[in-house]
Amino acid sequence: MTEMVEVYIDSIRVSLMSPQRVVVLRQRDAERYLPIWVGPYEAEAITVALQEVEIIRPLTQDLLKNVITIFGGNILRVEVVSLREDIFYGNLVVEREGKILDIDARPSDAIALAVRAHAPILVHRSVMDEAGIVPEKDIQQEPSAAGPASGEAVQAPGPETLDEDRLDVFEDFLKKLGGDKGEDENPKS
Repeated sequence: MTEMVEVYIDSIRVSLMSPQRVVVLRQRDAERYLPIWVGPYEAEAITVALQEVEIIRPLTQDLLKNVITIFGGNILRVEVVSLREDIFYGNLVVEREGKILDIDARPSDAIALAVRAHAPILVHRSVMDEAGIVPEKDIQQEPSAAGPASGEAVQAPGPETLDEDRLDVFEDFLKKLGGDKGEDENPKS
């Protein structure tokens, strides 16, 4: 497992240009993010679990978790294992009767299960290296060596500037993807 990096769900973002959503995973021990495109239903399933919203009837991910549990399985972790042709691939890692089972899954479904099972989310280091994003540090202007003249105020960058700088990282990522490719277009789904 040394090739795996532990992440957590940082946020779920809405694309104003399409019905797609982006789940932003953040590396636990570094400021590195992995954005994964998901469909609106998968994003809703993750959000419902994160917010611990009571649903009258089980969603598909609740059903799957219940089936795994009833058959004696335990979800140990979920993994994002590869990225091929702009499509993320994942696994559920389930322990049953002392055996470890790797079950192929879309990362969006696996993440929704991880939240429900309180299981860790891991990403293969090669996926983080290829698709991970490290935001640039906010650049603050250095005051002159003499400092400001007495009575003069030094103005820090406004929040609108900082927000735009932070969003540039994700905008560059979205342009790189071509705007419409994501893991939910996986034909195996």
